Amino acid sequence: MDLINEFVNKTKDVLKDSLAGIYLHGSAVMGCFNPEKSDIDLIVVVNDKMSDAIKKAYMEMVVNLNSYAPAKGIEMSIVRKEVCNPFIYPTPFELHFSAMHLKWYKDNPEDYIRKMNGTDKDLAAHFTIIKKRGKCLYGLSIEDVFSEVPKADYMDSIWNDIAEAPEEITENTMYLTLNLARVLAFAKDGLVLSKKEGGEWGLKNVPEEYHSLIENALSEYGSSVVPQYDKELSVKYAEYMLESIRKTVPTS
Repeated sequence: MDLINEFVNKTKDVLKDSLAGIYLHGSAVMGCFNPEKSDIDLIVVVNDKMSDAIKKAYMEMVVNLNSYAPAKGIEMSIVRKEVCNPFIYPTPFELHFSAMHLKWYKDNPEDYIRKMNGTDKDLAAHFTIIKKRGKCLYGLSIEDVFSEVPKADYMDSIWNDIAEAPEEITENTMYLTLNLARVLAFAKDGLVLSKKEGGEWGLKNVPEEYHSLIENALSEYGSSVVPQYDKELSVKYAEYMLESIRKTVPTS
């Protein structure tokens, strides 16, 4: 099964004339997709508010396709076109799905449909990737749908992912090591990078004492082997990187 083509065709079937476009972002468009570590990141844009019945039909489709997806599954959000241009932050969404929510949906689909909406700061980061490097799979062009995300909104969005890094890095070392590097790359140089590219930037711009940590994280990201991490060094790195980011871009 060509999962992405199937997703596009099924989305067209369910959403019909309300569908404005389907856009791919994340590792699949940034040259670092790893079936064992990456999810398939999609944004669906609609013209109208979705009814609960349409949400239910859509979720049934997505959950079925997710069973054929790589290990981390599909991650997708549906947003209305009116929140994309002019951009609204935090960004309202109509519906969201990722593998971490699968049990909730299967256990109580009505509760999921009723509650899975609101605003999501992560969408600022997703829209930024779409604008810089995304791919339109169907519908209106990226330029016709998405306005530029203000740098302050993007920074706030990606800061949320790393704000507690010193407390969390020993449990999620690979992800936070690379993510801290790509956030600092944006703060210092205005670069919008993948995690892999962030790590490579870090090897050129972060003090040498942290290079072994970054190299281990890059190695794990590109394979299925989990290296032995120096926990003390990883915490020191997280503290150094947060301080460097704060010095470059004041954060709340």
